[in-house]
Amino acid sequence: MSKTIMIVDDNVDLRFSVMEGLKDLGVKYTFTEAEDGKQCMALLKKGPLPDLILLDIMMPKMDGWQVAAAVNKDSKLKKVPIIFLTAKTDEFSRGIGSITAVEYITKPFKITMLRDKIDHALK
Repeated sequence: MSKTIMIVDDNVDLRFSVMEGLKDLGVKYTFTEAEDGKQCMALLKKGPLPDLILLDIMMPKMDGWQVAAAVNKDSKLKKVPIIFLTAKTDEFSRGIGSITAVEYITKPFKITMLRDKIDHALK
């Protein structure tokens, strides 16, 4: 059975690039998308749950920090691992991100490294 990855980012080009880049590497994941944190939370509440969330931090309406906090507070949702995929490179953000998610990856990134981090998080 294919694993489902939810990509949450307000940049449609990034969402597309991640999906296509991973597909080009031969991964067999199914993808869902959300353009901001509010849409992400609505999709999570509606179900089915993804196996992993790739989450941007800087988004309108509801940022990645707020999404991660809401996910981690919900007993049903907190089992879904989060990988932050963000342009925030400061040490404070990296520190908080490493506590609230399984990985913290900064943009730009290598798609092969992202694939490896996803594979590791899904094991």
